[in-house]
Amino acid sequence: MLRIGGLPVAGRPRDPDLEQRLLATAWSLLTTNGYDALTLTQVAAQAGAHRTDVYRRWRSKVRLVADVLDTYLPPVPDPDSGTLLGDLRAFAQDLAGAWDEPWNDGLVGFLADLRGDAEAERTFRSLVARRSQPLVDAIARAVRRGEIVEVPELPFVGNLLEGPLMHRRMFGGEPLTSAELDVVTDSVHRLLTAAPVKP
Repeated sequence: MLRIGGLPVAGRPRDPDLEQRLLATAWSLLTTNGYDALTLTQVAAQAGAHRTDVYRRWRSKVRLVADVLDTYLPPVPDPDSGTLLGDLRAFAQDLAGAWDEPWNDGLVGFLADLRGDAEAERTFRSLVARRSQPLVDAIARAVRRGEIVEVPELPFVGNLLEGPLMHRRMFGGEPLTSAELDVVTDSVHRLLTAAPVKP
């Protein structure tokens, strides 16, 4: 048994450097080969660690990947263009860039695994909420400017913007064109400014 300060401590303390190395390795493998091909054993081998080092920290692949995304996905910028339409376009462009990343090809498998792991799902939902904050802020600014009379259902607005991107990536295998993205954002803008949007 390990002793710290003369007191017995169960197990070994976590090594933050090793944990960051494992996360970085998993991110590299995820972005190169996709979710479906990633294994915990492969992460350990590529990181020069023992397989038990990975399993001690993450009981499943979906938990590891949820933490990897939480660590490495960059924040969504909040440009504040001065208009709701400009903000929606900026937000949609960032979403489009994220959906164009190769690791999204395995998203169906990741989301399926996510439903069976409450801890991984909490991590991922927290990540989604943070990445949605620029949209929340854009709507709040539009309300203050008088562009929107009534605050809409914010999750539904996000679904309207991201739904076409997700569908095209998962079922078409290609991103939306710039013109198609403009159609999406212009349509959402018209809905928001014409009347309250409710699911």
